[in-house]
Amino acid sequence: MADTGGTGTPAPLSHAEALESHTAVVFLAGDRAYKVKKPVDLTFLDYTSVTARRAVCEREVELNRRFAPDVYLGVGEFRGPDADVAEPVVVMRRMPEERRLSRLAREGAPVRDAVRDVARLLAAHHARAPRGPEVSEEGTRDALSSRWEASFAQVHELSGQGPVPDGLPEAEELVRRYLAGREPLFTKRIEQGRVVDGHGDLLADDVFCLDDGPRVLDCLEFDDRLRYVDGLDDAAFLAMDLEQLGAPEEAEFLLAEYSEFSGDQAPASLRHHYVAYRAFVRAKVSVIQARQGRPGAQAAAQRLMTTALRHLRASAVGVTLVGGLPGSGKSTLSGALADRLGVTLLSSDRVRKELAGLAPEQSAAAPYGEGLYAPEWTHKTYAALLDRASALLSQGESVVLDATWSDADQREAAVRMAERTHADLVALHCHVPRGTAAERLAGRTAGVSDAGPDVADAMEAREPPWPEAVGVDTGGALEAAVAQALTAVRPHAPGQAPVFRRPYMEPD
Repeated sequence: MADTGGTGTPAPLSHAEALESHTAVVFLAGDRAYKVKKPVDLTFLDYTSVTARRAVCEREVELNRRFAPDVYLGVGEFRGPDADVAEPVVVMRRMPEERRLSRLAREGAPVRDAVRDVARLLAAHHARAPRGPEVSEEGTRDALSSRWEASFAQVHELSGQGPVPDGLPEAEELVRRYLAGREPLFTKRIEQGRVVDGHGDLLADDVFCLDDGPRVLDCLEFDDRLRYVDGLDDAAFLAMDLEQLGAPEEAEFLLAEYSEFSGDQAPASLRHHYVAYRAFVRAKVSVIQARQGRPGAQAAAQRLMTTALRHLRASAVGVTLVGGLPGSGKSTLSGALADRLGVTLLSSDRVRKELAGLAPEQSAAAPYGEGLYAPEWTHKTYAALLDRASALLSQGESVVLDATWSDADQREAAVRMAERTHADLVALHCHVPRGTAAERLAGRTAGVSDAGPDVADAMEAREPPWPEAVGVDTGGALEAAVAQALTAVRPHAPGQAPVFRRPYMEPD
């Protein structure tokens, strides 16, 4: 009987065809596909015995039925007339070639509904997937670091045989900096049960978009440890592949939908890091293929490295100090900048009143250096501000810190905190003409800030130089000031990967 392909209408029997990879040959005939393992020993797998090939065929069927139970029909046998031992073969329903996600994406066909369904399927599998100490071990910061370092070493070794993609030193630096400060993030991921026995090799070539839902094939079966991944890493593999196929919006949409279906509010930095990891691994494979003479492999390696670098730059965790005197517009700029970057905003005014048990809008106005603004209160406020920032940075969340930053010791404390968390620090100093600041303060209504003209004058008289800060003119339009700030905070913005939105928003 012909395979309906999930459309409800019998599909015509397709011509016979053979496809080959480095480990298997797939024969397509009628409505069936037959996959035979090659008798090869590639060090990381050994299929030289019939027993080993039968075991891996059975394992392939078992594992892939988790994602496509009606596709993997079982293990059959090929036997020649003079054969003493039958050759095991994975028997599958043949999927319609025209419904491959990779083909649809290349052709620019609408795939958003299919991508949503894949995100739902993946999240559902991850929710019930096996977990445990052996699985969790592969999700630690150190395990991920080891995988990165092994890939770096392989590419360096290959550099002796020909060119490698530009950008390797920067990639190494960005990866090591991110991982050095994020161990609490990976520990939390394990505690949340986010590390699971997943798919491990999720490519658009192996996703078929049928009318009754997607079929996801060909999970990684030869090494269980490579399938033990953070669920977000599993999804990021397909996101990376969609991006390479010219569908970056669908890639972003996939990760946003996965976040919704799985309830996984991971920081954007981790999403970018995992996409970068998958792109780099593919770049490494392309370098190997280039050495083997495959046409176009060297260009593919560079393209994938460029993708990895874009996402590594976007994954960098940063703290932005936004300072300035009262009336300088620093709080307005801080809020707009945090919104634009999609990061957390922490305000010294709010922290100060929270520590004192006051509502944010409740007045605590006092002369300069007195009351809630006495030195001991200010010291306590900045210490709490930096403690909260440190906790967020270690979890992969970038922050904007809105405060006057008029004390050099407080600025130095922020620098030390950034160094401890291996976070990038950018300081912005807001400035306006004195008359403009006075007008703003005179017209200010009751709010979180209590500073008036007298306090501003006293602070200005005592404010030390801040040569490390980038000056931002906040006297004009807010968008102009935000543009100045973004230039300092995101110097790679023209080639930057998109800021992942949560929840997903349609592009403008």
